[in-house]
Amino acid sequence: MRFPLTALSAGVSRGAIELRQGLSLIANYVFFPTIAIVVMYFLRDFRVAEDGPSLGMYAIPGIVAMNILFTSLMGVASALLTEREDGTLLRVRTVPHGTVGYLVGKILSQTALTLVTFVVVMTLAVVLFDGFAPDPLRVLSLLWVLPLGIAAMLPLGIAIGGLVKQPRQLSLLSLLLMGMTAVCGIFYPLALQGTGLQVVGQCLPLYWLGLGMRSALLPEEIASFEIGESWRAAETALVLGAWAVAATALALYALRRMTHRASGSRRPSLPDVLQPRLKSQSSGIRPQAPREVRR
Repeated sequence: MRFPLTALSAGVSRGAIELRQGLSLIANYVFFPTIAIVVMYFLRDFRVAEDGPSLGMYAIPGIVAMNILFTSLMGVASALLTEREDGTLLRVRTVPHGTVGYLVGKILSQTALTLVTFVVVMTLAVVLFDGFAPDPLRVLSLLWVLPLGIAAMLPLGIAIGGLVKQPRQLSLLSLLLMGMTAVCGIFYPLALQGTGLQVVGQCLPLYWLGLGMRSALLPEEIASFEIGESWRAAETALVLGAWAVAATALALYALRRMTHRASGSRRPSLPDVLQPRLKSQSSGIRPQAPREVRR
């Protein structure tokens, strides 16, 4: 299916507007990763193993991956839920190819916010940790790790935003995501944990995103503390690509379901207001005519 350039240009304009609005709230996006990096700074003297790397330095790529998860997934999910409630999605459907422009703008704005928060967190890590100096050649692998990670997380956020019904469900989801970080080797090598946790962690995209981040930002010798004692770049690309495809299919289904069931407002509509009056008329109750007053 081909879409006119006007829909794409409208999406780019919408994305630029949402990006400007998001940049004004950039502190909300970098608050938790900043706290995590500061905590790891105080744990910089602890080691993953006797001859292993610093625990704080090992956790930096995982914190970056966790920030991508929350910015891409939770950011777009909460935005979709809010705009479904206030009627934005219902108004988008009235414009030709409006859904396309809406999605393009949402994807562009959230991707840009993710990259901005990535730069902020990485700058803070370089300033705080003296030994954290990624190899420029290895950093080039971020050119495929970041797009695949965002492609896996953003559609999941769209799907979740389309399927949840109430904002409090997102609060429960955020707690589940925090628990996910504990089983994905974000702060501690998954290879040094139990077999059950290794199986569960490798089924989730956050582990592979964190693994790709570590392969780009940490020295080569730290790979000996990973499962298989290697960075497994090919497996990382395949798993993140599979998650991106599956999440995109789920997002398309959730969007169709959401736009067809969008109410547009929480306020009662005109048929809802007239419904009690219509029921009274259908029950046979008719208003009595006024009586004549005899003089």
